[in-house]
Amino acid sequence: MKEANDPLQVLIVEDSENDALLAELELQRAGYDCLCHRVDTTESMSEALENQAWDVVIADYAMPHFTGLDALALVKEKALDLPFIIVSAVISEDTAVAAMKAGAHDYVMKDKLARLGPAIGRELREAELRRQRRRSEQRLQVEHAVTRVAR
Repeated sequence: MKEANDPLQVLIVEDSENDALLAELELQRAGYDCLCHRVDTTESMSEALENQAWDVVIADYAMPHFTGLDALALVKEKALDLPFIIVSAVISEDTAVAAMKAGAHDYVMKDKLARLGPAIGRELREAELRRQRRRSEQRLQVEHAVTRVAR
């Protein structure tokens, strides 16, 4: 369980080091104490997901060899419930809707990075609600199982 004063662990899927730094600066501006790690390939992202627990993933939509949707698919393949936010310089409304349908939680335009902090805050709260709901459902399943055995 994450402590309130622990830094936010942010996995940034981005081919541009400058854009990753801008995202990190925006998070700091929004009040987050964060530790960011940048990846830009399937292999480096897969390794990062296996070796560390992350609080949020921020992914560029379009990169030369690895896309935001590829990154999203990798998170889904590993069955991780992480807030996943697409960040892009150019994304059409249709593309953004498709990304959301694929499981992205939000998208932010690179020229509107001030939205990143509030989007992450909202998605972290939503992720915590999903975790609480899963724990409650698991408790209910155990209680039902115990009740059935006791009969």
